[in-house]
Amino acid sequence: MDFGLTDEQSLLVATVRRFIETELQPFEKEVEETGKLDERHARTIFEKSRALGLYATNMPAELGGGGLSAVDTALVEEQFGHTSDILIRRAFGNVYDVLLLCDDLQRERWLLPAIQGRRTCSIAITEPGAGSDAAGIRTRANRDGQGWRLTGSKHFISDGLFSDFFIVSAVTDPAAGSRGISLFLVDKDLPGVRVGKDQPMMGLRGTSHVELFFDDVQLDQMTLLGREGEGLRAALTTLGRVRLMQVGARAVGKAAHVLAQTISYAGDRHQFGRPLADFQLVQGMIADSVIDVVSARLLVRRAAWELDQGRDARELIAMVKVHAAEALGRVVDRAVQIHGGMGFAKELPIERYFRDARVYRIFDGASEVHRVAIARAAVKAGARAFDEGY
Repeated sequence: MDFGLTDEQSLLVATVRRFIETELQPFEKEVEETGKLDERHARTIFEKSRALGLYATNMPAELGGGGLSAVDTALVEEQFGHTSDILIRRAFGNVYDVLLLCDDLQRERWLLPAIQGRRTCSIAITEPGAGSDAAGIRTRANRDGQGWRLTGSKHFISDGLFSDFFIVSAVTDPAAGSRGISLFLVDKDLPGVRVGKDQPMMGLRGTSHVELFFDDVQLDQMTLLGREGEGLRAALTTLGRVRLMQVGARAVGKAAHVLAQTISYAGDRHQFGRPLADFQLVQGMIADSVIDVVSARLLVRRAAWELDQGRDARELIAMVKVHAAEALGRVVDRAVQIHGGMGFAKELPIERYFRDARVYRIFDGASEVHRVAIARAAVKAGARAFDEGY
């Protein structure tokens, strides 16, 4: 097995890293202080990213995207972890893989404009009574003579203020349980669609997290994404890739970014006439963080490689979700400890990293939910699976 990067991959990583350092990181302080990104700055970084071919890199090249493999996407997403969520969204896009379910007519209306950056979407699955339990949603879509009538509500919809359409899950056949859930493409400007309050968060400054309300919204026939009744399966399948990249790979990137700053600080900061990095207890924390970053990175790339082989990587992605998210939390916590009082002060970004890291154990399925999935898969696979390299 070759764990090294090809020349092309090394160039890709260097290009993305340089773009983030020169074009995005300078805006982080503005976002943190004001809670938003100026529209002119957002437009500028979008145009620069598009010019470099860095927008919608996860989409097929024949559709105008970057055409990256899963492994290459993981490499890029790890670099995304070196900056703030809202800057990632504006520079690189919210073009979710589930949109590849679009048929020819839907491509022209939703998919291609999203890839080109002319439209932006958000995923609208979470409800007040159905967070990690995606099958517990209550939003309904009932057939009528013109298409569908959508009624219900969603919350914690990331970037909902900016997006102009949503991928919405709704029950179309209550008697069918999880097989009675479908996905719909819902434009924000449709009558009956209302954006509620923006929920302030502990971290992720600049990214809105809104409520959505659907009051008997008329949807035409072409808004059904994929097949009726297969929405939950489609969401769990295609959004698993999102979970791997936007949670797992980015968590690795954030952890690596924090660790690099921590090592630098420990070498420069002196106590009792010696650099902090000379103290064994500090060295122990640094070593543990290195192990966390490297192990999480390897797990992400293994899962991405499995996807590129056309294999089912659901269990590996669940492992990534748990390990990468919790590794990030440990790395940032140690960073605060090593920085001491300055790690708790807003003068340095460490306290921001600490706040931003906490949600990784919650969104896209809480760690506890994924642990259950991992355990069930392990029991089903049996002991031999681990002897043979699970």
